[in-house]
Amino acid sequence: MSTPSGGLRTADASAAPRHRVAVTGHRDLTARSARLVEARIRGLLAPRAPRLVGISCLAEGADLIFADVVLQLGGTLEAVLCAPDRREALPASQRARHDRALAAATEVRRLPFARSTPAAHRAANLAMLDAADELIAVWDGRPALGPGGTAEAVDEARRRGIAVSLVWPRGAARTSRPVTSG
Repeated sequence: MSTPSGGLRTADASAAPRHRVAVTGHRDLTARSARLVEARIRGLLAPRAPRLVGISCLAEGADLIFADVVLQLGGTLEAVLCAPDRREALPASQRARHDRALAAATEVRRLPFARSTPAAHRAANLAMLDAADELIAVWDGRPALGPGGTAEAVDEARRRGIAVSLVWPRGAARTSRPVTSG
């Protein structure tokens, strides 16, 4: 590398390219599954930590687990928010966690949807994929329940040629709480 004056300087770690990882995944994980998923995500992200940029919609479940791990590893977090009412759609027990992750995000992209709908979730997934080198998908492998869900995000990432790391540890399960997408 050369400086503007023509002198040479050595490359440092800050000049290395960032590795941008998005997340998609189920929101309705059991408590045991959340611990299993966290360990698996940590194992995937730790080798990338020095240059890691995590991209998350900050929904409950997989998204917030991922955001917490990114921040714990010293990575940079970027948030994509599908609609202003998304926070209120979270279980009350997850709102403080969401707020902490949002406050730590270095970039927040707010999409132009008035309400958190399957179409807004789909747009958020597409926005994350637009910025990602890789997708981590916390997915049980089942078909999509509707637009904007995990299966659809995985299909789109594969269609675009984005590397997909599937996370569904042995023993993982979903709660019986119905969700329309995710």
